[in-house]
Amino acid sequence: MTETGIFGGSFNPIHNGHIGLADDILHSTRLEEIWFMVSPQNPLKQSSSLLDDEKRYELVQKALHGHRGLSASNHEFSLPKPSYTWETLQSLSAAWRDRRFSLIIGADNWLLFNRWYRHEEILSRFHIYVYPRPGSTIDPLSLPENVTFTNTRLYDVSSTEVRRRIACGESIDGLVPDAIVADVQECYSQGKD
Repeated sequence: MTETGIFGGSFNPIHNGHIGLADDILHSTRLEEIWFMVSPQNPLKQSSSLLDDEKRYELVQKALHGHRGLSASNHEFSLPKPSYTWETLQSLSAAWRDRRFSLIIGADNWLLFNRWYRHEEILSRFHIYVYPRPGSTIDPLSLPENVTFTNTRLYDVSSTEVRRRIACGESIDGLVPDAIVADVQECYSQGKD
């Protein structure tokens, strides 16, 4: 069985922090690969700043090219919306029986995990890797047996900052992979005056 981590997000856009974090987790856990699960736009939460689903997926694919063990997934695009993590994990497990899936979430999400849909089933069926987030303190000794705290670096970059810089005409060099700088600038500057 291949150990596969699921790292979900809107990736609006993907940036070097996402990739650095995934690399850190891949090399410090038993995971053999990490799938960046691009979340579709929730039809109940329209956001003008959220780039088209397929375009975000395309940027993730291009950004991860050449990163061994990291790949993009659009599996949630075909699931009913809104897509709950439990349903995504169930669907993945049914489609890829040769893999054992684990969930990768930030400490901020772990602190709210008891509010997630069917969180107890997720906890009982899947391993969870929790990575540090600024302002979200977790005692690793307090975690359940199948939850692992990954003491990864904190990356000082966010998708919000990338979009802000583009809106202000500032450089995003070093924030996103070189291979997608031009694409990200073009995608996120459309519609600006």
